[in-house]
Amino acid sequence: MMAMLVVLMTMFPAQPQVPLPIKDGQVLPLWSGAAPGALGTDDSDVPTITVFLPRTMRDGTPAVVVCPGGGYQNLASNHEGRQVANYLNSLGIAAFVLKYRLGPRYHHPVELGDAQRAIRTLRSHASEWRLDASRIGIMGFSAGGHLAMTASTWSDAGAPQAADAIDRVSSRPDFAVLGYPVISMTADYAHKGSVANLLGKSPDPKLLHDLSNDTQVTSKTPPTFIFQTSEDTGVPAENCISFYLAPNSNPVASWTACGISKTSTSWHCRRS
Repeated sequence: MMAMLVVLMTMFPAQPQVPLPIKDGQVLPLWSGAAPGALGTDDSDVPTITVFLPRTMRDGTPAVVVCPGGGYQNLASNHEGRQVANYLNSLGIAAFVLKYRLGPRYHHPVELGDAQRAIRTLRSHASEWRLDASRIGIMGFSAGGHLAMTASTWSDAGAPQAADAIDRVSSRPDFAVLGYPVISMTADYAHKGSVANLLGKSPDPKLLHDLSNDTQVTSKTPPTFIFQTSEDTGVPAENCISFYLAPNSNPVASWTACGISKTSTSWHCRRS
């Protein structure tokens, strides 16, 4: 039997796996030239994704775009970026930490465009990067949670005739994870700093309403997991709850399962 195995291995040698065109720690600009709406060429004007890969990259690896928070003015790229990516890697998930453009220099829809471009980039390169094109999610924290939620509720199917192949694929994430997310732009518990940085000092009331994304939940909104500490005074838990309860006030929305539980320190909201 052993001799037969040796013969078969000789006849059909294992094929070496093609090296990945990306590597751990690599920083990839989202556009080959200037990003749409760029106001300069400084580092802050160039949106990127930083690659964090699990030890083994098998074909069909799930992937997550990670959006650090920072009130749409800064990026907490360590504890809400790199550390999160390292944890996802330990689960066998590829992570791509997004550096999106920030206010008050940049306003909506620039930040949303950066997040959508990141999702499209992963999906369009899924085969060569060994990713599962049907398991590309987005995860965000605080203001980054608002951006991830906006990407979930303002997605599109892509433009089939676009000159850029990346723009031809869908920007809809297959799932979302929101950590203590900013949700409302209008309620008393809204995070005023995020609102001002994203929309300016005198935003259009309709835009304020539309970017309160608990008003944008539909049957196309992807499965979402939300977590929130009840002790958070910067982004109160009412934000999380308003998004969780959105289907109750939106007759178009439908979820196959849901549940909520409260401990002394946290809310855990799940929609799937």
